[in-house]
Amino acid sequence: MKGEGLAPLSARNFRKIIYSHYHEKPRTMAWRLTTNPYHILVSEVMLQQTPVARVAIKYKEFIKTFPNFKSLAKAPLRDILEVWKGMGYNRRAVALKKLANAVVSDFKGTLPDSEDELRKFPGIGRYTASAILAFAFNKPTVLIETNIRRVFIHFFFQGSARVRDSEILPLVGRTLDRSNPREWYYALMDFGVTLRKGTENPNKRSAHYRKQSPFQGSNRQVRGMILALLLRKPDITESTIINELKSNPEVIKENLSVLQNEGLVLRKRKRFSVG
Repeated sequence: MKGEGLAPLSARNFRKIIYSHYHEKPRTMAWRLTTNPYHILVSEVMLQQTPVARVAIKYKEFIKTFPNFKSLAKAPLRDILEVWKGMGYNRRAVALKKLANAVVSDFKGTLPDSEDELRKFPGIGRYTASAILAFAFNKPTVLIETNIRRVFIHFFFQGSARVRDSEILPLVGRTLDRSNPREWYYALMDFGVTLRKGTENPNKRSAHYRKQSPFQGSNRQVRGMILALLLRKPDITESTIINELKSNPEVIKENLSVLQNEGLVLRKRKRFSVG
């Protein structure tokens, strides 16, 4: 397909192809079975940097433990991190806690349906705000993520390299099913997953394509180990952390500082605990 000057008929044909695939075998996920804004928000924050299979497990546990903004706002960060354990990128849990506090105090526990208001919350960028509007409120917003990007590069940028999102977004807008953006984006994402399993990943032709750095031996792994230790043994010293983890003291000190800056760890005198 040609993207430039996309005719209405071409847009309809494109939607027909995507929906035909989707209706044959849609992926079933718990967050697709609800329009509860809080549940959608939790799923979108979880999905930011974690594979779907892992989120599918943790999402149910998180919603069961913290069923709404009020319960999440009241919960100690330690309890939230216990449920979050294994998800990685723990600052997202801190952001969710702060967001819940803001929704309860400023919006009487109801998530606003305005992009401007949503983007004021911690941990909510352009994509997450647009996704919440589409999936929770069925608003026809224009959004792009890895699977949607893959679909548009496959159909509209055959033979092209270094394709920028700024080239794709106008096509997303022109082909959007404005009567049902929620289902349309789910259909696009499912088609994108199918393309990922093919012989050539179209996203490798994206200007934004980056390979994720290895987790093993990374600072992310060290910070996860520190948090796990502090959840088991709160109020311990830096030297105890170093001895328990048997790691380079400088690496431990550096990552403890990062965790403090992110609000995950508190230091009282010479002792550390989860914030």
